Amino acid sequence: MAQDEMIYFAHSVEGQPQEQWHTLDKHLLDTAELASGFADEFGCAGWGYISGLWHDLGKYSLDFQNKLLASSDAHIETNKGRVDHSTSGAIYAVEKFNKMGRLLAYLIAGHHAGLPDWQTATAGGKSLAHRLENKELLKKVFDCDNPNGSVIPKYIIGHPFPDVRFRTRNGHALWIRMLYSCLVDADFLDTETFYEPEKTRSRKGYPVLRELLPLFETYIADKLENADDTPVNRKRAEILRQCIEMSAHKPAIFTLTVPTGGGKTLSSMAFALNHADKPDYKKKRIIYVIPYTSIIEQTADEFRKIFGDAVLEHHSNVDVSNEDTETTKARLACENWDAPIIVTTSVQFFDSLFSNRSSRCRKLHNIVNSVVILDEVQLLPPQYLNPILRSIKELEQNYNVTFVLCTATQPAFTPQKSIDFKFEGLSDTIEIMNNPQSLHESFRRVDVHVPEDLIKPRSWEDLYSELALHPSVLCIVNRRDDCRILYELVRKENEAAFHLSGCMCGQHRSEVINKIKERLKAKIPTCVISTQLVEAGVDFDFPVVYRALAGLDSIAQAAGRCNREGLIEKGRVVVFIPPSKNPAGYLRQAGEIGRRLLAEKTEDPLSPDRFERFFKELFWIQGSNLDKHDILKDLDVDADLRFSFFTAAQKFKIIDDKQYSSVIVRYGKGADLIELLKTKGPERWLMRRLQRYVVNLPKYIHARIYDDGGISEVHPGIFVQAHGAMYNDNLGFCPDKSMLYEPDEIMI
Repeated sequence: MAQDEMIYFAHSVEGQPQEQWHTLDKHLLDTAELASGFADEFGCAGWGYISGLWHDLGKYSLDFQNKLLASSDAHIETNKGRVDHSTSGAIYAVEKFNKMGRLLAYLIAGHHAGLPDWQTATAGGKSLAHRLENKELLKKVFDCDNPNGSVIPKYIIGHPFPDVRFRTRNGHALWIRMLYSCLVDADFLDTETFYEPEKTRSRKGYPVLRELLPLFETYIADKLENADDTPVNRKRAEILRQCIEMSAHKPAIFTLTVPTGGGKTLSSMAFALNHADKPDYKKKRIIYVIPYTSIIEQTADEFRKIFGDAVLEHHSNVDVSNEDTETTKARLACENWDAPIIVTTSVQFFDSLFSNRSSRCRKLHNIVNSVVILDEVQLLPPQYLNPILRSIKELEQNYNVTFVLCTATQPAFTPQKSIDFKFEGLSDTIEIMNNPQSLHESFRRVDVHVPEDLIKPRSWEDLYSELALHPSVLCIVNRRDDCRILYELVRKENEAAFHLSGCMCGQHRSEVINKIKERLKAKIPTCVISTQLVEAGVDFDFPVVYRALAGLDSIAQAAGRCNREGLIEKGRVVVFIPPSKNPAGYLRQAGEIGRRLLAEKTEDPLSPDRFERFFKELFWIQGSNLDKHDILKDLDVDADLRFSFFTAAQKFKIIDDKQYSSVIVRYGKGADLIELLKTKGPERWLMRRLQRYVVNLPKYIHARIYDDGGISEVHPGIFVQAHGAMYNDNLGFCPDKSMLYEPDEIMI
């Protein structure tokens, strides 16, 4: 057959005649239509269309078609020995549109391998500049020894330059990543429709947000009707009312400053649903972002009681019980967040915004036209604060995203003119509560006791003797090793004491937290020694809380676990100086600022105005470390449109996997799952179940235990607890006591 009479294919089907294969022109046109629809959500349909139209131009080469004909492997595009089919379209975009074509070239060249750097050759692949020099690839597509010229239809290669250009100088990198998301999701979905149409059909059927609002209103009405008539519950009802009232405000970046125990989870959802219900605001989904996996599950469970399977829970600890559930609608929706309510982690949300990988960027276009609730916003990692704040501003300004920044201790994100470094800041935020100061006063349920001497430490023995005077008490410390030392002292005299730290796997922590809640509800004396992991979203209600000296925000969060329901006149929060130092860096800096502010005698050490002072000073100390890795420099636009997407993605890691390594532990069902892992191998469903039994260890400790035989590598890069003795039912993973643990800063 002459080449100009050939039928060109995008994908083959094993064992089927060519009549059943996926033709290339159909794939390009259908992908273009999908990408155009996605990009139209932010006014860039033309860019989405042309990227979809040209993303696989390289498949018109004889090299690719011959490879396809010689192999019916569906993964021919990405397998070893593949034919480069993505660079040709990138080269064509630059030749047709000159320098502006580079914007398309990033998307097309990276639609499998990931968004590349312009100039720097890295371990993740060749730079875009280098790939664009390979003009021979384009020659193979267009010439192909065909006397009649190009075999590519003119309706594909003749498409004009998009007529919409991006206007915000600092936002080009995010805009390219958004277009990339549209392209890769469209490419995945069109390919899936061809190969597995039943999967495509199973993605359908989610309700729209407007259909969920009546469910929420019914749930809230029942909750209010059955709630006890207490001062705290009346205040919660007022917070809810104000959130619903403010939901009519036009889209913006909102702050929701509500004291701990004020019911901000449901109130922020009330704001989001009612805000989305306004036709002019065109909101399509709600994304609830939570810092820790230790609290995400309880939030998702509460939402599922209201909305059923309209809630998508997406984080590393989602439990998948068998292989069949891998093909359910929820599993598929995790790929691109095509559900009305998403509950996810800070890691998942922000790492995706700075990723260059197709699998992680695929969901980004579904953040457009959404309401994003950032819970416990004070916990955003300071070393990435400037890149994060810029992304928040860009999403609000150019992608119709309404943000709600929730916390009891609102950070000072307003730009600070007096400081001598660049701080992105957030100007023109709108507070949802009428009077946060008054609200704080009405929620004051504790007295905070600060020692006269804020320098002299107390011994653990002295502290223990004081804790023993209280039938029920929570003591929060700054370090894992502190937690263990104090717990072991308490445990000698009190067998009912509980330990909570990051040395325990997620399943273990959840079980202990539930047991503690049951005891408190039944008014059974309970003593808990914990790291700061209980300070966000764990709804404990103790009459007395002790807190090791820390940042003012941490002390306020600890106070939120004291007299939470206001059932006694005043709870008691005691700040103490521990015998150990805070870890160097951010936590030590926060602790020293907290020490200075607490030294100032005042009736209310935790008043909102003091948090503004605390965070302003804390950010000033950080200086250029608010973008510690210079990520914004990698992503800033220049006259030649040179970006470093791969490099920026490697730098932006909320969890630094260079410092921590994981081990799967033999707690509960973890032991049986480890045995399954040994026999079945790392199948996806099994690995996701095992996430509930993972403990993250500092790498130097991980290496020492591995060398001693306490950890074994059962598959490449997968480490498990070798024997049962090293995991303690009270303390969690428990190696040699000489191995000291830093605080649990893991945020997933």
